[in-house]
Amino acid sequence: MRIIPAIDLLGGKCVRLQQGNFDQSTMYHDDPVEVAQSFEDHGVQYLHLVDLDGARNGQPVNWRILERIAKTTCLKVDYGGGIKTNEDIDLVFNCGASQVTSGSIAMKERTRFISWLKLYGSSRIILGADIRNGNISIDGWATDTSLPITDYIGSYIQEDILYVVVTDILKDGMSTGPALDYYENILKTFPNIRLIASGGISSLNQIEQLSLMGCEGAIIGKAIYDNTITLKELSQLC
Repeated sequence: MRIIPAIDLLGGKCVRLQQGNFDQSTMYHDDPVEVAQSFEDHGVQYLHLVDLDGARNGQPVNWRILERIAKTTCLKVDYGGGIKTNEDIDLVFNCGASQVTSGSIAMKERTRFISWLKLYGSSRIILGADIRNGNISIDGWATDTSLPITDYIGSYIQEDILYVVVTDILKDGMSTGPALDYYENILKTFPNIRLIASGGISSLNQIEQLSLMGCEGAIIGKAIYDNTITLKELSQLC
């Protein structure tokens, strides 16, 4: 299973939110590039880079930080936040992203999202599935829908979606443990997808549970910054 540390960008700085609430943010570092380099120094190969400014403004904002990380590290970066147009996704890939995570567009503009899958390939496009109480939430977690997570993923199975990242909003930034029940059900329903777990991961034991369950990746954020999971431990996992 891939270990994928997260860097959330707000105002160009490395922050963490509680349950996606912009009013409850904690700033951890002034320079996200230094954080990324530190991850790489400890054997990390992957990075989940979230442009919170982009999600709020509806277009990529912190793409220059992505560019700097891509130029100064060998990390394979998946980038999400505010990617809505063909120009946006071209910009992000040109700045060095290995993959792009897209949720709101997949929900609102199915035709466009499918065109990205065909153009860039299913190995480079990640279906973002943010959930609150089991239903999809979009627009940077500001808009809840009544669409169940399994129906959402199922609608893209025939389009050969490969990667899906599922974030339980109510667990994100809370260090209360991942949404194991949701992940188990998703993997039973769709055994061939590469499921990336996100939200609430706070211990090595939980990472092991996700691995045994069959998750392809685990995104870890707050636990790293609060030193609940140390970079030394992360290095051993990687």
